Amino acid sequence: MQLSSDIFSFFKKLEKNNNREWFEQHKPEFKALETTVKQFGEALKDQLNQHDSIDRFKLFRVYRDVRFSKDKTPYKIHFGLTWHRTKPEYRGGYYLHLKPNDIFLACGFWDPNPADLKRIRQEIDMDADEYRNIINEPNFKRIWGKLQGDAVKTAPKGYAKDHPNIDLLRHKQHIFMVRYTEEDVAAADFLDRLDTALQAVRPFVDYMSAVLTTNADGESLV
Repeated sequence: MQLSSDIFSFFKKLEKNNNREWFEQHKPEFKALETTVKQFGEALKDQLNQHDSIDRFKLFRVYRDVRFSKDKTPYKIHFGLTWHRTKPEYRGGYYLHLKPNDIFLACGFWDPNPADLKRIRQEIDMDADEYRNIINEPNFKRIWGKLQGDAVKTAPKGYAKDHPNIDLLRHKQHIFMVRYTEEDVAAADFLDRLDTALQAVRPFVDYMSAVLTTNADGESLV
């Protein structure tokens, strides 16, 4: 299953003509691209399920919600794809962003609820060795780089500023990203490259799954 660089050509044109009249005139072109992207997403879901547990794939709609936005342009100029791991046993998810000059695969915990964030910090406070071993593993670092995401400026409430793991405790988001080029996306091996990257990140999401499905005493919550 292969994607085409026509995705980016279309969105570059849409960015310059972001109105309903132009979109309706070019809707057949968009629908053809959308169909291919959906097929790609389903193909990756099938491939992931050979070694992961994905319950659904979703392609976000191209229509923007402009009700509370100053920007009233009606259409997004990207495709957003997500793969959801099977809850409650498996936590975390994967996201692919296909936008001209802004293409990335993301994994992790973008907006953990307060209870989840509290539990993550609790585990890091007790012992961060496993977390660090996972994210510092050479192949993981080569593909995914450094931990990203919003963080508090000093220390979260209840933790000392000089805590030995304050760099991890500060994080409100626990995210990793891989960036790609338009040429990468159109290559015949792009699906396999995504699959390889997501296999490399599995130890991280599995670790987080284990943390978020147990209490501080290691007792299962599911």
